Amino acid sequence: MSEPVKAKKKSAAKSAAPALDEAKAEAALPMLGVKGMLRWAWTQLTSMRTALFLLLLLAVAAVPGSLFPQRPANPSIVTQYIKDHPDYGKILDALQLYDVYSSAWFSAIYILLFVSLIGCVTPRAIAHYKAMRSQPPRTPKRLSRLPEYGTLVLPADAGIPASRAITDAAGLLRKRGYRVEVRDADGAMPNLGAERGFLKEVGNLVFHTSLIGVLVSVAAGGLFGYSGQRILVEGDTFVNTLVGYDQFTPGTNFQSSWLQPYSIQLDKFEVKFDRESPKKFGQPIDFTADVTTKDNPDAPAQKQVLKVNDPVSLGDTSIYLTGNGYAPVVTVRDGAGNIAMQGPVVAKLQGDNYYSSVVIKVPDAKPEQLGFAGFFLPTAFVTDDGISFSGDPELINPQMSLNSYYGDLGLDKGVPQNVFELDVKGLKQLNGRDLPTKGITLAPGMTYTLPDGKGSISFDGVKKYVGVDIHHNPGQLYALVFGLLAVAGLVLSLYLNRRRVWVRTGTHHDGRTMVEYGLLARGEDHRLAGEAAALRELFSREWQLAEQADAPTVSSSTSKDN
Repeated sequence: MSEPVKAKKKSAAKSAAPALDEAKAEAALPMLGVKGMLRWAWTQLTSMRTALFLLLLLAVAAVPGSLFPQRPANPSIVTQYIKDHPDYGKILDALQLYDVYSSAWFSAIYILLFVSLIGCVTPRAIAHYKAMRSQPPRTPKRLSRLPEYGTLVLPADAGIPASRAITDAAGLLRKRGYRVEVRDADGAMPNLGAERGFLKEVGNLVFHTSLIGVLVSVAAGGLFGYSGQRILVEGDTFVNTLVGYDQFTPGTNFQSSWLQPYSIQLDKFEVKFDRESPKKFGQPIDFTADVTTKDNPDAPAQKQVLKVNDPVSLGDTSIYLTGNGYAPVVTVRDGAGNIAMQGPVVAKLQGDNYYSSVVIKVPDAKPEQLGFAGFFLPTAFVTDDGISFSGDPELINPQMSLNSYYGDLGLDKGVPQNVFELDVKGLKQLNGRDLPTKGITLAPGMTYTLPDGKGSISFDGVKKYVGVDIHHNPGQLYALVFGLLAVAGLVLSLYLNRRRVWVRTGTHHDGRTMVEYGLLARGEDHRLAGEAAALRELFSREWQLAEQADAPTVSSSTSKDN
């Protein structure tokens, strides 16, 4: 190009630049409007990127649930936590960090993720359904441009025309799982299109649909399920009613009338302790609870075994073994000699070798209510300093040491109290280590008479108890099924590949049949070359061809000459 021409073009471009800038300045973008904004917002919400972001955000939002105590699990711990942290405890409560999984912000993320997945999966499922019903794409004009390409030559004396070759190729591809469409079978250059790997997208859709199923199942469990805890002493029976629970946490929409009327009785509980390992001597290694269950009051009783990680199932409810300990059996008489309390008292584990704390509250004692606090030792030993400790978890030398109190226990005020704690602020002490009356030390079969004619306490024996967690989750089974489906769908989407194959045949002027084929994968497919080699081997075996190099491509002019 000459210099004058270049100069003219530069001057024309410079003169056009201001006009272009002026046109851009005057141009006005069309307003989206309310409908356009809603369509744009829906497009953004239902994109796969947004769904993945919301899934990650949901995982992050669940973290505070493990950092701070949760009110549904234990309201008293939350109340104490707020008292212990007055500076920021109420702020956390206002942010619903003690009710993470039922908070407004966690529910909003959950619902948005649910909507995003539905909006993402539905159009993809429709598009994939249409793709499965449609025919394979037309054969490209130049197969040699495809990633995998090859040719074969059938000798003239083989007697295999182009129409038969394309039919044979179609049969082999169908046996290999391809969906095949033969075109122009009687023409000069018959060809076919084949496609397989639709299960890859099906697996992808199953995976995302299963995620929706998991979300729905978890939501159903939270809405209509319940959980509770109960302590059972040997010989006790638990009936599935609200008053039978020590602690009960219902779902958001749960109704007490839905409780299944089953019962479970603890017949016997045994703990096996390690007696061989020097380092772990005395450690519990196995727990076995023999129970009797009834699905309903009229059902026959069934003997079952409850073990750790091996729950007992009654209908849709699972009962898990979570704790155990000893329950000393005591009898407390008041100042008038009447029995004010009699039965086992659950001792709370506090240390090694089943060292346990004991709290006994006797509100029916007359004329003053009585309270006892101390500890229980399965195998009592006393040091030279007079300090008692438990030397073994077995019931070899059981002993109970108590301090006694009298006064108003505060139970008549209606304020809930922890059964394992005794508030002694408003009580007067009768017995104690630092008092002249000393503490109360009892072995099975012993009775101690309280000072000032307040009554007596007898240590009658020891029973064992278990703590059970009771869970009813109507969505649990569905969550498992959808979880397994999600894994299966993920495996399909990762290990299957969407592939297309085209084959074109034609007859050379010397009578030879020319075959060319090409393969194309949708997305990355590192095994496409192996598929091409397998197809070449199948074609060669079908037509009884020796190993040969790629032949020249059949052209349209060659077919016309024939």
